[in-house]
Amino acid sequence: MKRILFLALAALAPVLITGCATTGGGFGPYHVTAYKPHNPDNVSVYVSKSKQQVYVMEGSRVLMAAACNVGLPDKPTPSGHFRVEEKIPNKRSGSYGFSVSGGMVTPCDAGECHGSYVGYPMPFWCGFEPGYGFHQGYVWPVPRTHGCIRLDKQVAPRFYELVHEGTPVDIAETQPMDSSVGTVQRPHDYEDPDPAPSYMISSGPFQKPPGDLLIAQ
Repeated sequence: MKRILFLALAALAPVLITGCATTGGGFGPYHVTAYKPHNPDNVSVYVSKSKQQVYVMEGSRVLMAAACNVGLPDKPTPSGHFRVEEKIPNKRSGSYGFSVSGGMVTPCDAGECHGSYVGYPMPFWCGFEPGYGFHQGYVWPVPRTHGCIRLDKQVAPRFYELVHEGTPVDIAETQPMDSSVGTVQRPHDYEDPDPAPSYMISSGPFQKPPGDLLIAQ
């Protein structure tokens, strides 16, 4: 069902930020540790597309290393040097989402809804290029997005706390941290049942994990 929902939504939306599924309720067994930077202005982000891993660094200090999900071969995540341009914690897509009418919630393109339109949730959005950004979503073991970089629901809010507008972002096929950090644990929430449409139009997808997001060290 999740694959069907993913393909249906992707077919409805022609823009680059499509195919950006989010995750359901609960935070599950997956966990990642994120450390508070000594100087937020020294934070940098590195994405390894071949490893599908993201590293948040403060100089040579690893603040967080986590799994991510990058773009499909025909809709690749761009490579290059960027900066975080915007942060929107409760972002919803303006191109595709759900039609809400008479108690029914169905997927739709924003321009073809027959009821009230509610955009697909893309929690903890950190945009680095028009149409591209980091955000919460299912982290598959293979490239799956339409160019965005998806982060697990344990990772996305921590990433959001670590970066600010202007934080450098380097995206490449490989990164030096691939060997120094090694392979990180990957989540398996893409195997979970599909979240209910009623959940997707609620505030549920935008909840942060309990407890402190960053650890002082």
